[in-house]
Amino acid sequence: MKKWLFLSAFLLTTCLIFSQTDSTAGYYTSFDGTKIWYEVRGAGEPVVLVHGFIVNGESWKRTALYTDLLKAGYQVITFDMRGNGRSDKPHDASSYANDAEAKDIMGLLNTLKIKHYTVVGYSRGSIITARLLVLDKRVKKAVLGGMGTDFTNPEWPRRKMFYRALSGDSVPELAQMVSYVKKSGLDQQALALLQKEQPSTPKETLKKVQQPVLVICGSEDSDNGNAAELATLFTHGVYKTTPGDHNNASKTPEFSAAIMQFLKK
Repeated sequence: MKKWLFLSAFLLTTCLIFSQTDSTAGYYTSFDGTKIWYEVRGAGEPVVLVHGFIVNGESWKRTALYTDLLKAGYQVITFDMRGNGRSDKPHDASSYANDAEAKDIMGLLNTLKIKHYTVVGYSRGSIITARLLVLDKRVKKAVLGGMGTDFTNPEWPRRKMFYRALSGDSVPELAQMVSYVKKSGLDQQALALLQKEQPSTPKETLKKVQQPVLVICGSEDSDNGNAAELATLFTHGVYKTTPGDHNNASKTPEFSAAIMQFLKK
């Protein structure tokens, strides 16, 4: 009996130690006092997943990629970007300007003592991933998902249209999106400011990036411009397609398989 109790206690302690070292979640206080919710799972080579617009870090858990990365032994880092999910949602435009979101990520990785990492972005997350490629020398490889060349234009009409719609203007083609934001209880003002201050990266700057970059887009997705053209801007760019449109391409097994193959090279 004593032997069994000892073994049970040992196994319980081992499980607790494993869970503590293999999974971490909590808040990180960024450079301007904004609190960012993050989660780390696994203990291998770090892969940072940057979510898109009107979602949060939990959205990655509904993809094949998230599971495949953990199964392959990577350390997976997710978070809610400011204005989203459980992170703070400031209501002043300056809180979203001057690469605030990229600075949040870099600061978090400093706190986690990450020396080198791969970053995967999808949709608006790819726009922030492009900023990390420019600003952070620790990036080894990057994936830009669901994104074409349109974000390189600082006056991108689609961005301005989203800002106007979320700010209360009548934009019929985006009425359904605004309705979803309201019904879901999301912070509409914060989302509007995210569009107002969304960064752009000039094509000339992207051409200077030396890290390997995979641009991957759904075969039915043309929401954000020409993805194939975006891939050609990078010195070591690769272009892949996956089944689906903008809303579901990132969830497919093919999306995950292409990224996993890219990471192994």
